[in-house]
Amino acid sequence: MIVKIILEEELSAKELKKLEILFRETDRDILRDFLILTDSPELARICRKLDMAVAAVLTEEGKDFPGISYAVTDTENLDETYLERIWRRYRGIPWRICETKRCFVRESVPEDVESFYRIYRDKDITEYMEDLFEDPEKERQYIRDYMEKVYGFYGFGMWTVCLRESGEVIGRAGLSMREGFDEPELGYVIGKKWQGRGIAEEVCREILSYGREELGIERVRVLMHPDNAASERLCHKLGFTRTGEEKLEGVVYSTYMTYLG
Repeated sequence: MIVKIILEEELSAKELKKLEILFRETDRDILRDFLILTDSPELARICRKLDMAVAAVLTEEGKDFPGISYAVTDTENLDETYLERIWRRYRGIPWRICETKRCFVRESVPEDVESFYRIYRDKDITEYMEDLFEDPEKERQYIRDYMEKVYGFYGFGMWTVCLRESGEVIGRAGLSMREGFDEPELGYVIGKKWQGRGIAEEVCREILSYGREELGIERVRVLMHPDNAASERLCHKLGFTRTGEEKLEGVVYSTYMTYLG
């Protein structure tokens, strides 16, 4: 439920206290379903203290909303998808990124880690890419940090690929930023059991479309081990062009680029 609280004038300390008491007396499960939009930094602070989802309404310059990560400016023509995603971010619920004919792509969660280990168990999967942590709990903590620091900052990253019919996790794919580079990088891994069916192309093509239409990304690159023939074929299918080489940690990678505009 979205609640807009736009104030003609700032509430007094007494009025703010009354609102706080009202919120405290409200069932916690009910409050968890709320997204509060307010132009009052003081009210926003109270809501966050009570673990309520809040977005700042920016009606004038000079107002500071410490601890509030999301904001809106137009309260008359609100983007419902954006607001739902704000609420999901506060509640730790993964965003649904995109869908294809056979799959859907969503943000990764710690519960995916068990499936990732089953996928990465095949040595062919890690031949050209970094493996998971040996300790599953470290991998789960990595996902928790990734949700907060990467998804929360960029709004994109490596995501989880699931089958539409069953929801089964079959791989990972997405766009990520590598230090020292300006463009996001396309990456993917599809479990051995589901390879050879065109799923990687299907998913990556939709992710590139999402990058163009939803994120406004103009260029995407790929760093590829020169022996990875399967990924090279996929890059050509997706419209990537080889642009040169890049040496990272002693390994020379082929670089590819595509323009999404």
